[in-house]
Amino acid sequence: MPASIRYTRTAITLHWLVAVAIVATFGLGLYMQDLPLSPDKLRLYAWHKWTGVTIFLLVLARIVWHLGHRPPAPPAGMPAWQRQAAEGVHLLLYGLMLAVPVSGWLMSSAKGVPTVWFGVLPLPDLVGKNKELGDWLATVHKTLNFSMAGLVLVHAGAALKHHLIDRDEVLVRMLPLLRKP
Repeated sequence: MPASIRYTRTAITLHWLVAVAIVATFGLGLYMQDLPLSPDKLRLYAWHKWTGVTIFLLVLARIVWHLGHRPPAPPAGMPAWQRQAAEGVHLLLYGLMLAVPVSGWLMSSAKGVPTVWFGVLPLPDLVGKNKELGDWLATVHKTLNFSMAGLVLVHAGAALKHHLIDRDEVLVRMLPLLRKP
């Protein structure tokens, strides 16, 4: 496949690191929320926060990389509405990949629970302790997470549609080990 229709190795690596981290931290968030208070639950919350901060930083790296490395053009025959939908979904995903960790950080701050990245680097509280705000931010965080989960499913479904039905290179260019027949 010509290099002009492939993503760079850096873009591919960042894409899959973020994707795996999002799926893992989403699953962890679902699992841990109803656990009874215990040292194990607190440890899981710490891991969840560490992953959220890491996702935020990786997404910032993706954005910086993207600014200097244009993604490949859509396939020539792709209808304009699909190009616009893809651009819209990507913009929403990037926005959510930044908003979800920030909403979690804000929620932790409002609930009076510090965020300490990998147990070493304490992050400053973004707001003062406020129970009502913390409860509202918990709802915001959950809503943003489920919105992102829905968009991730749309994104993955569209990639599979391009591969299995359209038989174009949209998916292949993000999976360099998978070759188009």
